[in-house]
Order: sequence, then structure tokens, then C-alpha cells
Amino acid sequence: MAKRQGCRTVSFDRPVYVSAHAAIVGQKEGEGPLQGTFDMVSGDTHFGQKTWELAESRMQRIAIETATGKAGLNLSDLDFILAGDLLNQCIGSAMASVSSNIPFIGLYGACSTMAEGLAVGACLVDGGAARRLCAAASSHFCAAERQYRFPLAYGGQRTPTAQWTATAAGAAVLTHDRTPVRITHALFGQMVDLDVTDANNMGAAMAPAAYDTLTHLFEDTGTQPSDYDRILTGDLARVGSALLRDLFGRDGVDLGATYDDCGVLLYDTEQDVHAGGSGCGCSAAVLCGDILDRMERGALHRVIFAGTGALMSPTSVQQGQGIAGICHAVILEGS
Repeated sequence: MAKRQGCRTVSFDRPVYVSAHAAIVGQKEGEGPLQGTFDMVSGDTHFGQKTWELAESRMQRIAIETATGKAGLNLSDLDFILAGDLLNQCIGSAMASVSSNIPFIGLYGACSTMAEGLAVGACLVDGGAARRLCAAASSHFCAAERQYRFPLAYGGQRTPTAQWTATAAGAAVLTHDRTPVRITHALFGQMVDLDVTDANNMGAAMAPAAYDTLTHLFEDTGTQPSDYDRILTGDLARVGSALLRDLFGRDGVDLGATYDDCGVLLYDTEQDVHAGGSGCGCSAAVLCGDILDRMERGALHRVIFAGTGALMSPTSVQQGQGIAGICHAVILEGS
């Protein structure tokens, strides 16, 4: 069964495989550099629903159903659904799974939610509490703007460090059944608060948490950046990923060309997203689209997926409280 390796890393003795995966995105995301890697690109940001929040729930539901179907399963074959989003009380995920009749575990890690779901799910599968489950995460630009910033009609100007919340969802089915990709390790992050209070600079708030998690992961596993084909954070965007490189550079560690960030990969510089992408669905869609596809084809063999989240609420930001960052990570390997 799973055991501690080093200080904080969990190593899985019983293989936990990614049986299938799916990524659903909006039109803006579908026009970016990763176009063609998603299972569905919707031209309707409402996804046929009457509100943005219901649209996000529908998008996540489609991702879960698509991933389950690609695994050759029905929803009733799942033992758990682990899901989260950015909305208050994770209502988007709750509404997505309310009629599934499947035990539901709601998760909140902000943009780190997909990595958190994979880590928790792998522990459940490894420990025998689940035969198969689905981990999912989603975000919607319009719903997030309404909750955290201003109504879209306000037309407020965005700062250069601001990130664009992705309209996207990703889902992955985990099982013991052998497939080309498995999860070998997980590391649950701790909160790191350096008193960054600017909600329009989440990259600065999250980069120290990513540094903390990745440093412990390298130490616990006895590895270094060059041992991996890709090291992915999500979502530090351009500001946070540059800070992360600088933090490791002070230790004499070069992340090199293997490192990238999902918030940078999802959009190109001409799409007016300022620092890059963010939101639970950003890293979820990049992983469950392009990255896992490439791992299944054998183009990538060993990947660190380190989800980063800014733990804040509209109230905490208005009160001037510091934004704590967190980073959960999993190691994915070709089996």
C-alpha cells in the first residue's frame, strides 16, 4: 500500500492508472496554441444553460461523462467523483454531480484542485477504498469574474499581472486496470503565505508554494529537474513561473526547458490574457488534453503535474488579508 517516501511524498505500491481523460473548453481556449487537443470546444459559453454558473456545471458534467465513456464505463460504475471549482461552496461541481447517484467528494484548492483530486483519488484507489473513480475540475471566466471581481458589463481595466480565468474543464478516471499512464507519487502541499495581498497578482502569491512543494518532491524522491520530460505548474502564468525559476536559481537549480506552466501553454500572447491563464479548469484541461494524450503516445514518459492555487475569497481580499498559496503535485509515468 501507499507509504511515505522521505519527508512528505507518498509513494504508491499498488499501481494507480489513468484509465481515460477528457478536456472540454470554450471558444477562446479552443483557438489557442493547444487547439485540436480537446474533446470538445463549445462556441456557446452558456453551454445551453441560463446562467454562467449552470454553464460551468454543464461543462464539468460533459467532461466527467466523456472521460467515463472513453474508459468504457457508465457513471454507475464509478465508486467516487472527486471534483472542485472556484465558485462559493464548490456549487458548480455539486450541481454537476447532483443527479449522478455517485458518492461525491467536493474539493477546494483553487487552481490546484485537479492535482489535489488526482492525489486524493490515487490514495483511495491504492488503499482499496475505490476500484475506479473520476477526478475533475472546472472554471468559467464569466462566473469567476462575477464572483471575484466585477460584473462583465463594468468593463474594468485589467493590470498587466492579472490572469484570465479559463472556461474549461478536465476529468480523469483512475483505476487499477493497466493503461499506458500511471500515478507513482503524490505530494500534498502546505500553505505558504508571504503576505501578498494583490488579487491581480496571483502568480506572486503561488510561486513560493510551488517552490516549496517541488523542492520537497525532488529531495524525497532523490531526483532533479533533468530526470523528467516535463515539469508543469498550473497556474503561475508568466509572472509566477518567472519567479519560480528565480527561486530555484538562487539554489543553483536550473529548471531548464523541461519546465512550463499551464497558464502559459493554454493561450498565446496575442489573445489579450495579460499574464496568462488561471482557474481550476486551466491546468485540468491542459493535462487532460495535450499532456495525457502525449503520454499515451509515448512522446512523454515522466511528468510532474504540480497544481498551484491562490487560497482566497472575495471577503478576505476586500479585508486586505494575505493570499496563501498552495501546491499539490503528482508524478505521472508511462507504464
